[in-house]
Order: sequence, then C-alpha cells, then structure tokens
Amino acid sequence: MAEIILSLNCGSSSAKYQVYNWDKKKTMAKGIVERVTIEGSFIKHEVPGRDEHVEHHECPDHREALSLILNMLVDKDQGILEKISDISAVGHRVVHGGEKFAKSVKITDDVLNTFKELSPLAPLHNPPNIQGIEAAMEVLPNVAHIAVMDTAFMQTMPATSYTYAVPHEWYDKYRVRRYGFHGTSHLYVSKRAAVMLGKSPSECNLITCHIGNGVSFTAIKNGVAFDHSMGLTPLEGLVMGTRSGDLDPAIISFICNKTGMTVQEVEKTLNKKSGLLGITGKYTDRRDILKAAAEGDERSQLAMDVECYRIKKYIGAYYAALGHLDAIVFTAGVGEMSPEIRGKSLENMEELGIKLDTKLNEETKTHNHESVISTNDSKVKVLVIPTDEEYVFTADVVAILEGRYDVHTKFEYSFQSPDYVNSMRDEAYKKELLAKKG
Repeated sequence: MAEIILSLNCGSSSAKYQVYNWDKKKTMAKGIVERVTIEGSFIKHEVPGRDEHVEHHECPDHREALSLILNMLVDKDQGILEKISDISAVGHRVVHGGEKFAKSVKITDDVLNTFKELSPLAPLHNPPNIQGIEAAMEVLPNVAHIAVMDTAFMQTMPATSYTYAVPHEWYDKYRVRRYGFHGTSHLYVSKRAAVMLGKSPSECNLITCHIGNGVSFTAIKNGVAFDHSMGLTPLEGLVMGTRSGDLDPAIISFICNKTGMTVQEVEKTLNKKSGLLGITGKYTDRRDILKAAAEGDERSQLAMDVECYRIKKYIGAYYAALGHLDAIVFTAGVGEMSPEIRGKSLENMEELGIKLDTKLNEETKTHNHESVISTNDSKVKVLVIPTDEEYVFTADVVAILEGRYDVHTKFEYSFQSPDYVNSMRDEAYKKELLAKKG
C-alpha cells in the first residue's frame, strides 16, 4: 500500500500540492505556487509545526512550477523528504474526463492521450494538468500516477440539468452536454458542510460556491450534484478571472464578421482575455481589482460589481431550483478570503432568509478556517470552508491502488470524524471546535 502520496493540482495560474502520509493519516507538507505564467510567481510552503515559507521564483510554465515544488520537498532547510523517490504514488487533478472517465483512473499512455484529445474542452486547464502529469512521470517513472476527474462528482446531475436545447444528435454523436467542473472541491466542502450543519449529507440542500481564478457553483440536492454552472467546457457560467462566463452565443459570429477573427481566435479571447481581465483591461487577481477600485478605477469597480451581481443571480436561481436551502458555502481562494466579494454578493437577500453577520464575515481576513458567517437567526446558513481537494485526490489514489470500485463513499468516515482537522489551520479554533463537540 502506498504510504507517502503526492497530490498535484495544476490550475490555469497555480500549482497546488500536498504530501500526505496515508498510514499515519498525517499531512507532511502542503503549499501552492501562485501566479504561474504571470509575472511575480512565488511558492508558499507549509509544514506542520513550522512557519510558512515563502520564496519568489519565476515560473513561466507549469513544468518550472513542478520543479520548484519537488526541489522544495527535498530542500535541506524546508524539505520533508530525504529523496524524491520516497514518494510512492502521485494523484493528479484532471479537469475534463468527458463521459469516458466518470471516476478516477490509473494513468496509462492511452489515458493520457485521451486527456490530450479532450484539451479543447478545457483549454485553460487540461494542458497544464497534462504538463504536470508528464513532468511528474519523468521524475517518478516507477510509481503509480492516478488521475482524479473534476467531472466525476457531477455525474449525478439529471438530464434536465445537463441537456442543452440543441439538436439531440449533437449529444448522440458528439456528447455535447453539461459536464461540470471543480468536482473534488464541491465534493469536499459539501461533506464538510453537512458536518457543520449536524446533518447527514443526504439530508442537505446546498449551494457550493467555488470562487478562484475559475468560478463554479453547484446546486446540491440531498447530498449530490443537481445542477452546475459550468457546461461542456469551463467557459460557461459566472464571471471568472479571464473567462467570460455566460454570454449570447451570437456574439461569436458577430465579432468574427466585424473583426475578421476566426472562431478559434474568438474562443481563445473568451477563455484567456475576457472575464475580469476583459472588463478591467489589466487585472485578474481580485486583490488587485479591489485595490484599484478603492483608488477610483471605474473599470475595476465595474468588474467587481458585475461579478457580484452574477453571483447573486446564480444563488437566486439555484435556490429556486432546490426549493429548500440549508446553506450557502463559499470556498477556494476568493471565496475563502474575500469578505468584500461575499458581502456585496449577499446584500439585500434577507427576504430569502439569508442574513450575513458583517463582523463574522470580516473576521475571515485574519484566519482561514471553517466558519459560520451568517447571523444566528438566518434561515439559510452561510459557511466559509477552506477546500481540500488534495485530500480527495489522496483518498482516490489509495482507493484505486487497493482496487476499490467506489472511490468516494468508502472514506466517508474521514469527513465525519470529529478529529478531522486537515482544513483547519488555526490551532486555537480547532481546540475550541473539538471542545464543543465534547
């Protein structure tokens, strides 16, 4: 059985990692390389019992980011491994598995080629996912590499949610449908939300809001995915860092006719030069946008207003679709750490039973742990839950290596256990929570 497992989550502009000792159920190290492909890259490396280590290092691509991570893991001062070969298995995030991959799978040449074929459906993510896989397989050729699909958690969506109103032969021949993404994140926070609410996951109706550079919302009914904001690709849905989200599809042909751009060029623009970057003309990072807006930049203010308005619309729509709502869950970098975005998105929703406690909301600036930020009398609870996709990757790796078919339900105990604190970084808060649980 694999003992030390490395999880890699290579996103469009980041590379998250975790080293986990499965036998001891202990996180050895975790961290993130931020601003990959963007000027000013740096790594944040965390080891339990040590101060966070930050090191600046330019990463023009994800191969360089992986090299930085591996060097950090064996660094004489900051490392936690004697040698890279101590890693016994690697779990990799893969955004789009199409309908061919409904659950995690051991990576072979054929599997890797399929991911490459699916890259046009996730042009910002599958390519860096593949870069991470190939680079890791070069360095660690003798260990198992497991792909964990973003799309797997969304396989419970009913046909009414995933079917597009287009000729049905497009689905029959080309599998055109809504797939959904960020599945490991939505899976994780939905399980943790059930624990915080004191309910079984099967009793919970939730709206989980993953807000980072990429943004996706999931309507969760009775513990499973019912609807999701992203579609055939991660381009559909809410306003994102560089992606447009929802728009009139006729805009594509309109711009082609007006500018002479090809469909492919317009699609690339919608993926890489739109969203918040398109509105502001220069920013994708919400911190930059909030700072510029505070300094009077009108386009940055507009970008924030548009994003928060779209968030409000999706919450309202999913609330109506679910009929009953237990909680709204915010997660991922912006969802966890931006009280400004959360606060503006939930303004004037008291009539729907959503009451935000402004003080509790603001306090998340000084910590990063699971929190309830709604008022005591709020009918719908508002939760902030730091996502832990890497834990899901780790558990799926073990499941595949042990030959288990169902890769999610087997480790339900890990989410329900009162001493499960992998996502809680504040020791004082952890002790307080455990004391309340008795």
